[in-house]
Amino acid sequence: MKLQAAHVFVILVFLTSAFSARAEKADREKPTKVEANRMTSDEARRISIFEGNVVFTKGTISVRAERIVVRQDADGFQYASASGAPVRFRQKGDAVGGQEGVWIDGEALRVEIDERSERIELHDNARITRDQDEVRGSYILYDQRSEFFSVSSAKGVPAAAPGGRVRAVIQPKKPAADKGAQ
Repeated sequence: MKLQAAHVFVILVFLTSAFSARAEKADREKPTKVEANRMTSDEARRISIFEGNVVFTKGTISVRAERIVVRQDADGFQYASASGAPVRFRQKGDAVGGQEGVWIDGEALRVEIDERSERIELHDNARITRDQDEVRGSYILYDQRSEFFSVSSAKGVPAAAPGGRVRAVIQPKKPAADKGAQ
């Protein structure tokens, strides 16, 4: 039992390091652009609904969905809820240690983006790829502030719960000296 717990801990450490990338800080300062087939807006409630082949961009963040609901709170923070079959998103992380930022790609049937808390939630058939590493599960939470990923068989259900499985493919990493020699 102790050996199994040690394996889980090692896998979690690798997952954390494999997927640790912050969104480009400049994204926060960029305008939100949305294209769609239809739009309805309620300025009093600060909510807009975009439907049909929706493309949402903000800096390096790009979301493609069938429907996106965007609302803005009194402080100007935006919240987006995207649905589709599937919703796809892409975002570039900040450069780290002189290396260019890495792209993070994801998809799910529903994606929630909370600008205030800097969290992205992927619901139902969720997948995130960073570089050549990949995680899959029914629910993925990506906290951009803490660089934390949580993958489970369903929201609020631990990954080890019966009936649910998460999958991860983590590629071996070359030491920094080897990367420069290529």
